[in-house]
Amino acid sequence: MSTIADVASRAGVSKATASRALSGRGYVSEDTRRRVADAAADLAYVAHSSATSLATGRTQTVGLVMPPVDRWFFAELLAGVQESLLALDYDLSLYGVPEGSQTRERLFESVLPGRRFDGIIAVGIQPSARELERLQRTGLPLVSVGPYSEGSSAVSIDDVDAARIATEHLIDLGHTDIVFMGGATDSGEASFGATRRAEGYRDALAAAGLSSHERVIGAAPSMPGGYTAAAGLLGDRRHRPTAIVGVCDEAAIGAVIAARRLGIAVPTELSVVGIDDHEHADMFALTTIGQSPREQGHEAVRLLTRRMEEPDAPIEHVSAASTLVVRSSTAAPR
Repeated sequence: MSTIADVASRAGVSKATASRALSGRGYVSEDTRRRVADAAADLAYVAHSSATSLATGRTQTVGLVMPPVDRWFFAELLAGVQESLLALDYDLSLYGVPEGSQTRERLFESVLPGRRFDGIIAVGIQPSARELERLQRTGLPLVSVGPYSEGSSAVSIDDVDAARIATEHLIDLGHTDIVFMGGATDSGEASFGATRRAEGYRDALAAAGLSSHERVIGAAPSMPGGYTAAAGLLGDRRHRPTAIVGVCDEAAIGAVIAARRLGIAVPTELSVVGIDDHEHADMFALTTIGQSPREQGHEAVRLLTRRMEEPDAPIEHVSAASTLVVRSSTAAPR
C-alpha cells in the first residue's frame, strides 16, 4: 500500500507539501498540485483519515449536538448535515441527548470539552443552562441551529413570526377562541423554541384585541403528546375552542386524530394549524407553516466550513424561509 511519503518522493516534494496538495488546504502552486495528484493516481494512493489528521492538524470530524432524533424535524436536519459533511469527506460524531437530562449536562460539562473536533453544530440549545456559552469556551468553530444563537453563526426560522402567521390565519377566518397547544408540560418546562412560538401566538391575539381569549396548554411536541392534550381539551364541551395552533405539526396531527375520535369534524367544528410542514402534513390535509429542516442542515454545514476556514469571518445569521401552506384543516367557524 502506497503512503504519502511514496507520493511525495514520486512528485519530488516534501510530505507536507504533498499533504497540502491532496487535501486542498494551504497554498500549493497549480503545477505542484498537478504533479502530486498525478503521482497519487499512479500509485493508487488513498489518504487515510488518521494520516491526514496528523499532517494537517485536523480530525476531519464535526460534532453534532441535538435532541434525540425520534422527531421528524431532527431526523431531517440530521440527514441534511450528514449529506453535506459526506460531500466534504468529513466524519460526524452525533450526540442525540434529551434537553434537561443529566446525560446532557455531563455532555456539556466534561465530554465535549475533551473531544477533538474541527467544529461543532449545536441544535436546540437551552439558554437557561448556558449551553451555547459553554460550547464557545471550547474555542472550536461553532454554528447553532434554532432560535437562540447569542454570539455564534446560526440558521433558524423566526419562531415568533411562524406562530404569529399561523394564529393570524385563524383570526382572519373569523376565529376568536384559539388555543395554543404546546406550552410547558407536567414533565418540565417548554423548550426555548416552543416558548418563542407561544410568544408569537400571544402577539397575534394582542394585535387583534383578543388577549382576554388567550389559552396556552401543555403538550409534548409529538403526535401522542398532541393527542393526549387535545383529548382533554376537546372533551370539555363548555370550554371547547373553535381552533388550535399546534407548537409543531406532530402535536397538531395528534389534535386532529383526537378530534376525529371524539366525533368533532375538522374543519367545520374545529380548525387546526401546525408549524413545520411535516412529511405527514399533506396526508392529514393540515394547514401549516412550512420549513425545510434538511436545507437548514445543509446551511449549517456551509456556515461551519466557513468558520473553520476563516475563524475571523463575521458571524452570520441565516433566516430560513417559512411560508403559510393552506390545506383543508382550517375554515371559518360555524
